[in-house]
Amino acid sequence: MTITVNTESSEGFRHSIQIDDHEVFTDLPKTAGGEGTAPDPHDYFDAALGACKALTLKLYAQKKDIPLTGVTVELKHDNSQEQQGKYALHVKLTLKGVLTDAQREELHRVADRCPIHKLMTTAQVTVETHLSEGAFSQ
Repeated sequence: MTITVNTESSEGFRHSIQIDDHEVFTDLPKTAGGEGTAPDPHDYFDAALGACKALTLKLYAQKKDIPLTGVTVELKHDNSQEQQGKYALHVKLTLKGVLTDAQREELHRVADRCPIHKLMTTAQVTVETHLSEGAFSQ
């Protein structure tokens, strides 16, 4: 799969993001010089974790016949030390359905084993950026 990010206009910071058949947008907040018309890249980073936890819990509960009817994941980040290499995410899980305490604890443990959580906390990620051949002007 290829994800493509394109500038929307030469004046602003808004970009379209094409992911297969889905299009989303990104922008900088007004405080950083953008128009604040869409989430910024940090928001998508944080949202990836929340979405993964919710989907993982629903899938796990379905496979284990746990009566989970829904999940709400609230995330807040502390980026005050990002320049020093520290980025803290605080996650609040709300599990919906008639669940026993044991089921709630089991789901709590599973949430921290979702693939994005593992990727963010245990994987060594490498990024290689290459310049395309030739220049495009539009």
